Amino acid sequence: MRLIEGNDVRAAQAKLTGITRVTPLEHSRVLGELCAAEVHLKCENLQRTGSFKLRGAYLRLLGLSAEQRAAGVVAASAGNHAQGVALAAQLLGIHATVYMPERVALPKLAATAGYGAEVVLRGAVLEESLAAAREHAERTGAEFIHPFDHPDIVAGQGTVGTEIMAQLPQARTVLVPTGGGGLVAGVAAAIKEEHPDVAVVAVQAEQAAAWPDSLTAGRPVRLREAQTMADGIAVAEPGALPYAHVEKQVDEVITVSEEQLSRAMLLCLERAKLVVEPAGVAAVAALLAHPDRFRGPIVSVLSGGNIDPLLLLQLVQHGMSSAGRYLSLRLRLPDRPGSLGGLVSLLGELEANVIDIAHSRVTGALSVGEVDVEISLETRGPEHRERVTTRLEAAGYALYERR
Repeated sequence: MRLIEGNDVRAAQAKLTGITRVTPLEHSRVLGELCAAEVHLKCENLQRTGSFKLRGAYLRLLGLSAEQRAAGVVAASAGNHAQGVALAAQLLGIHATVYMPERVALPKLAATAGYGAEVVLRGAVLEESLAAAREHAERTGAEFIHPFDHPDIVAGQGTVGTEIMAQLPQARTVLVPTGGGGLVAGVAAAIKEEHPDVAVVAVQAEQAAAWPDSLTAGRPVRLREAQTMADGIAVAEPGALPYAHVEKQVDEVITVSEEQLSRAMLLCLERAKLVVEPAGVAAVAALLAHPDRFRGPIVSVLSGGNIDPLLLLQLVQHGMSSAGRYLSLRLRLPDRPGSLGGLVSLLGELEANVIDIAHSRVTGALSVGEVDVEISLETRGPEHRERVTTRLEAAGYALYERR
């Protein structure tokens, strides 16, 4: 198997000129202070279609013969690859069919259809959509566009690495969110040939981490299940070509927790003013988890920003809770005038901001003369949150649930 080389990535970059954007490299003061090193964010969330996927998809479709273009293309994706293929096909005048899971986020479905692709909802999970797309290719003669395991895909994604080194030649560590491996393989191919001293680090969600077991086994190994909020990198099995690159050129593969992903997403939103999806913040999550681990200057790739607004609201709340800035409590009060007012007054003294409150007299476990209260609070961090709960218990309030 021939690995992608620097010349392949440079050729890809020339073909993508005017098609993809040279995305900005933004300095992050807050991450720099945390890591005691210079930190920059490579903002592929600001790429056309909202992720890096257009790079590889366009190069792949550009390389099709006239006969292959006439037969059309087919792909399967839960979001970013779908949009990359759809826009690339639109730009090249190729009919595209994209299979997506039946419960795909509506904004991703609408965006894919908006780029002109024919969208078919098939299967409860992406694996079933992939099977349907492959069957479609066999039945119709359409070219199947794999999301990561093809030389053109890897070379196209590698242009992210070429841009990084042009924008920050002194970079010493590049962290890359990783699922099937197309992006990190391309970035490593682009960087390692001329800059072997630059560490390329792959970052996976620990609840969908196929790479550690695969590298231990010496071959791609399939996960039994992948359950993570970072659906963009929830890939059950690495690709053969990306595996060859990662095994030879990637310095380290690390994993991050769901809590670290949600905190990283909140940090990007609040401090960098960037909307990034859970998969896209994996590299930032690695910095939060290991602030002293990497040599600077550091570049964290933000691989995508396509997120359902409803999911964004949930993840912001989860991130606030992980950072100690959100507290949800359930407690019982005497059912008499002034009880709720006394609770709210105490919370005011503790400088805990009430976000939401629900008051019920009909919960099954209640005794006569009791009310059930569920209250959501904004706090200033773990110490403040602990002080609030300690004072409430000291004041005689029975806390039945906290999160």
